[in-house]
Amino acid sequence: MIKLIGDTLPNIPWQEKPTDAVGPLWRYSNNPIIGRNGNKRSNSVFNSAVVPYKDGFAGVFRCDSRSISMDIFAGFSKDGLNWKIEDEPINLVGIEDEILNREYRYDPRVHYMDGKYYVTWCNGYHGPTIGVAHTTDFKTFTQMENAFLPFNRNGVMFPRKIGGMYMMMSRPSDNGHTPFGDIFVSQSPDLTFWGKHRFMMSTIKTDESAWQSTKIGPGPIPIETSEGWLMIYHGVITTCNGFVYRMGSALLDIDEPWKVLYRSKDYILAPHELYECVGDVPNVVFPCAALTDSATGRIAVYYGCADTVTGVAFTTVEELVNYTKEYS
Repeated sequence: MIKLIGDTLPNIPWQEKPTDAVGPLWRYSNNPIIGRNGNKRSNSVFNSAVVPYKDGFAGVFRCDSRSISMDIFAGFSKDGLNWKIEDEPINLVGIEDEILNREYRYDPRVHYMDGKYYVTWCNGYHGPTIGVAHTTDFKTFTQMENAFLPFNRNGVMFPRKIGGMYMMMSRPSDNGHTPFGDIFVSQSPDLTFWGKHRFMMSTIKTDESAWQSTKIGPGPIPIETSEGWLMIYHGVITTCNGFVYRMGSALLDIDEPWKVLYRSKDYILAPHELYECVGDVPNVVFPCAALTDSATGRIAVYYGCADTVTGVAFTTVEELVNYTKEYS
């Protein structure tokens, strides 16, 4: 039996798998759970991250404004499905004004570690890099040093130290829309100085798995299981109509997570529904967060839809790990 390693979450959002569902993930029947108008100025709410918090849930949300500025906002929910997002962006504090200079912020991830909630996001600092901050109450956020030099996106930390080191996945990029990209793992003793960079995995250029032929990037915080780290990621193909984003899954070595044990050749979710295909950026499903319940093996995946709204999909650790192995 495949097991989730971690805490129980009795109030995890959940729907049973429909009898006609295809693939290892199935969508919440009331998607999207957050529409364009998530707060007073938002044009779109997508590519956001949530965690259990107190007796409910908290999150950091990407809300692009009606002037199309990109920033991150705190939000709260009792059930993980109905959200109240703050109207004002997160106010970051820090030890140096240099790192607090704001150009743009987007695509956050959040996880709990060492008694704090850590947030990473794509941070504008002479180009995109990875910002890092921590909070205990989702009101005061303390920004740390940027993890990497520009240009970089999709900074996703592992939820605990591995071999005495903090570890983070990222996807080196450029200053534009990045028509390329592989995943690397970097290590740190203190969450400030990052090095010992290791290659994890690349795109697949053949029709063996063409949906991930242009670029790939890590999604939610990796999920610890009895089979290794379960990673959900996005893959992109360039078509005659532009980029199309789908989701894939991989199993990583528990002690050396840059070593890929299994990787799905078939995607696990693709933009098929209208709210995933029509929006500011059509044909996108982009995973950024996953809730887990170790008691039941249930997983709820939060994802951006067409760079416009937010959806959630469900699976179990047994189903997703077995699918990843079967289609590797």
